[in-house]
Formats: sequence, structure tokens, C-alpha cells
Amino acid sequence: MGEKPLTEQHARSSFLSNFILGSQDGLVNVLGILLGLTAATSDLRLIFVAAFAALGAESISMGAVAYTSTLARRKQYQKEVNREETEMREVPQVEKKEVRDVFQKWGYKGQELERLTDLIASKPKALLEFMMSNELQLQPVDASEPRRSFLVVLSSTIFGSIIPLIPYFLEGKELLLAAIGSVMISGVVLFAIGYYEARTTVGSLWKSGIQMAMIGLAAGLAGFLIGHFIGASPV
Repeated sequence: MGEKPLTEQHARSSFLSNFILGSQDGLVNVLGILLGLTAATSDLRLIFVAAFAALGAESISMGAVAYTSTLARRKQYQKEVNREETEMREVPQVEKKEVRDVFQKWGYKGQELERLTDLIASKPKALLEFMMSNELQLQPVDASEPRRSFLVVLSSTIFGSIIPLIPYFLEGKELLLAAIGSVMISGVVLFAIGYYEARTTVGSLWKSGIQMAMIGLAAGLAGFLIGHFIGASPV
């Protein structure tokens, strides 16, 4: 039997960043609200109303921000493409010098430098992509990317928001047990998100996981303390 050909596996950085952004934000936001209201009231219905209101508003808001920010990056890229194309037509020697400067920074010299510069400058498409990537350090944004970012962030925010709610469904009126369970499951999921981030990028797996968990739980603790002191204050 022949061996299967090796294929390169690359993580999609935009998907990873959008997933982490949405899931962490949704989880931390709802966890803080749940703990704050648990410390302030024993009304389970009120806690659910506030948590689901936050889930809906946060999910749509985060998705919309992801859409508009990605769309802005696409517009910026298109604007710079138009500017570079104009410069390629009107001041080709300046563009060629900029290509040469990049290769010089990379250590090329003499005839090799000139040959590479001429090769890039002689192909308009290669020249444009070279300048966009190496002079402006911009990457193309596909027309479908804003919509994809919206969907990823929206769905991951909903996913993250539901996690701390699970113990409240299971424990019912036992709010203290629900709060403890919410903290525990949220910590585990946040650790898993940080672990996954380090696994697909660089860094210590355990350190990244613990760091993500600590940040999220600290935000939850802040919600608990706010709810506790406001709930204990006389009206």
C-alpha cells in the first residue's frame, strides 16, 4: 500500500480569533450577570430573564462588531489597492525602488538584487501583491469574510453564553449550587479555549489555559461582588 501524501495543515487565524472573541466574551458576560444576580436576589425567573436578555443583546452586538470591523478592513485593503495601482501607472520607478528596498532589507545584493527586482516589477499582478504584503503589510479580505466573521462570532457568543447557564437549568431553585457549578464549568471551558488557542498557535498549553480561565473567573467574581454589595444595600 502506498503512503498517503503529506498535506500542510494551517489554522485559520481569523476563525480562531473570532471564535475566541465570541465564546470568551459571551461566557464571561453571562457568568458575571448570573453570579451578580445570584448574590443579589433569589428570584430564578429574574436571573433567567437578565441572562437571556444579555445573551441575545451580546450575541447580536458582537456579531455586528465583527461584521463591521471586517468590512472596514476589506474597504481599507481595496482603497490601498487602488492607490498602489495608480502609483504603478504614474510613478513606476518609485514602486520599483520600493521593491528593491524590501529585497535589500532581506539581504539581497548586486546582480541577484537587480534580477529579483526586475522580475517582480515586470509582472503587474506580482508587483501589486508584493507591495500590498511587504510594503503595506496588508492581507486581502475576501468578500465573504465579513459575513463569515458575523456568523462565527454570533454563534460562538451564543455557545459561550449558554455554558454558565447549564447548572442553573439543572439545579433549579438551588441557586448556591447552581452558582458553584456555573463557576466550575465556566472555568473548565475557559481553560479549554486557552488550551486550544495555544495548541493552534504558540505558547505554553497549560499557561494559556490557566490564564484564560483566571481572566474569565475574575470577571465573574467582579459580578458577584457587585451583586452582593448592591443587593445588601438598603433601597
